[in-house]
Amino acid sequence: MLSNSVSISMSDDDSNEINRIRPTRTTRRKRKKPGHRTTFELPRYFLRLLLRYWIVLVFLLALGLLLFESTRIGTKSPNSQHSRHLKKPPDSSENKRKEGNLNRLDPTTKVIAGVRQRCLKLLPPEELEHLDIIERKDSASPVKKLVYLTGTTDSLSSHVRGNETRFNLFTGNQTFAERENSFQVSETVSLHCGFFNENGGFRIEDEDKEFMRSCQVVVSTCAFGGGDNLYQPIGMSKASTQKVCYVAFWDDVTLATQEAEGNKIGENGYIGKWRVVVVKDLPFMDQRLNGKIPKMLAHRLFPEAKYSIWVDSKSQFRRDPLGVLDALLWRTNSVLAISEHGARGSVYDEANAVVKKHKATPEEVQVQINQYRHDKLPEDKRFYGKKALSEASVIVREHTPLTNLFMCLWFNEVVRYTSRDQLSFPYVFWRLRVLKNVNMFPVCTRKDLVNSMGHVRKAKPLV
Repeated sequence: MLSNSVSISMSDDDSNEINRIRPTRTTRRKRKKPGHRTTFELPRYFLRLLLRYWIVLVFLLALGLLLFESTRIGTKSPNSQHSRHLKKPPDSSENKRKEGNLNRLDPTTKVIAGVRQRCLKLLPPEELEHLDIIERKDSASPVKKLVYLTGTTDSLSSHVRGNETRFNLFTGNQTFAERENSFQVSETVSLHCGFFNENGGFRIEDEDKEFMRSCQVVVSTCAFGGGDNLYQPIGMSKASTQKVCYVAFWDDVTLATQEAEGNKIGENGYIGKWRVVVVKDLPFMDQRLNGKIPKMLAHRLFPEAKYSIWVDSKSQFRRDPLGVLDALLWRTNSVLAISEHGARGSVYDEANAVVKKHKATPEEVQVQINQYRHDKLPEDKRFYGKKALSEASVIVREHTPLTNLFMCLWFNEVVRYTSRDQLSFPYVFWRLRVLKNVNMFPVCTRKDLVNSMGHVRKAKPLV
């Protein structure tokens, strides 16, 4: 019978080799065991602790947070609760940006046909010094003379300054028929144009009136109700300082506000280059409407002036006045130059924007727009090849019977309807078809003319 066992022969050398290998394997296993426990046992231990005592940990965290909050509240200053209700200070970055604009003289440029050009093409400085005031005769103008209507106190006894009506002794009570007649162009036009009665307000001292009568070219601005600060004009030539008047109109509120900040009028009536004229007895409760008087009626305030440049109080005028007249009027054969609107072109779009931004009530805007629709004012964004809507923060004009008529009509519209002059400008421009030589300059030109500083504070209404 055969046996199932297998006989394997082994030499002494093979046996010794096996004996050398076995201890080595045993040693390696012993080294791995301690390492295996260190890697996995500790995390498991901490996990078991966390699962067992998590409620205690949450409680301790909540208790610590409660103690921290109670300590912080207890150490607050007594005025901290009150300060929560105070108005947040203006954005410091915005204020720094506005302050950075002050006294800037760098030109504003734009790219035209691939070439960067200056927006306002002024003459070289040496030529500006030799510019003279040009007196032009426009024999082709259809309007030769204006007659300003005046009246007695009795004729307007029921019309005083108040909220019910904006017609008063200063404006006169313009009827609707008189409004229509004022747009009828003839050699002599009779119309309302402010200063209707000597008791109507906007009183100016005789000394200031005498100075204003001496001005042939005037740069003017105004701040009523303590509104904006007075920014000194820059960039003018030596010749302009001798030929141009700079006049700022203030009221008593602005005077007190500026004096409190250390800006006092000198004994000669000046602050820097500005002759400051303090107006008494403003005729309107709406300070914005009071501001339209120096803005639109410069020909009434400066009866001998040939040219005027209006600059809103939120801006710093930074160019030579005679150079501006040369660039915007004389070289373009224009009698009126005004900054066009940068965002919109249609009066109807502007009306919606005025209501949306709460700059006038929907009711008063609707009354004005309804009348303009009734008069067939088109929705066109351009009239006579020019943009219909103006921004009107800078107005440069020659004082002619025709431009004076335009400004009177414009002023009467802001009195009758809203004081937002952007709404009434397109209507007057459209109806007064004979005024053709108008230079509607673009936004970049306006930016070259002034440094925009923004409004500093809200004007206080009359009480």
